[in-house]
Amino acid sequence: MPAKNTICLWYNGDAEEAARFYAQTFPDSSVKAVHRAPGDFPSGKTGDVLTVEFTVLGIPCLGLNGGPTFKHTEAFSFQVATADQAETDRYWAALVGNGGQESACGWCKDKWGLSWQITPVALTEAIVDPDPGAAKRAFDAMMTMTKIDVAAIEAARRG
Repeated sequence: MPAKNTICLWYNGDAEEAARFYAQTFPDSSVKAVHRAPGDFPSGKTGDVLTVEFTVLGIPCLGLNGGPTFKHTEAFSFQVATADQAETDRYWAALVGNGGQESACGWCKDKWGLSWQITPVALTEAIVDPDPGAAKRAFDAMMTMTKIDVAAIEAARRG
C-alpha cells in the first residue's frame, strides 16, 4: 500500500539521477521504482522516465520529470539533523561538492536546486538553551556561518 503522504518533487528530466544520488548519500534512503511514460507528455516521449518512487532518510518521495516550468525554491527544504561535525561535513560535501551551492546558516542546495538544511543537533540544542544569553550567542555565531561549525557553536554557547 502506498504511503498516505508522499512528497512530490519536480525535476527537469533528471528525477532518477537525483533519487539515486540521495539513496547513495543518506541512510534509510532508496530508489523503490522507476516508472516510464505510457505515452508522450509535454516534457517527454513514450518510454521516458516519468516518475521515480524513492525515500530520503525514510521519507517517501516521488520525483516527477515535469520539465523546466517549475524550479525548486527555499520555500521547501529537507532538514537533516546531524550527530557531529563529521556527519555534518560528509553531507555538506556530498551536496555542495556534487554541483550544489552553499548558502547561509547551514543551508545549501544540491545540483538540482533542492534546498537542504544540514543542522547539527548541537546547534538546535544551543539555540533553545534556557539561558537566553547562551542561546543568543549561539544564534549570533550561526548567523555568520555557511556550513555549521559545531565547535564554534559550542564555544559561543559557553561564552
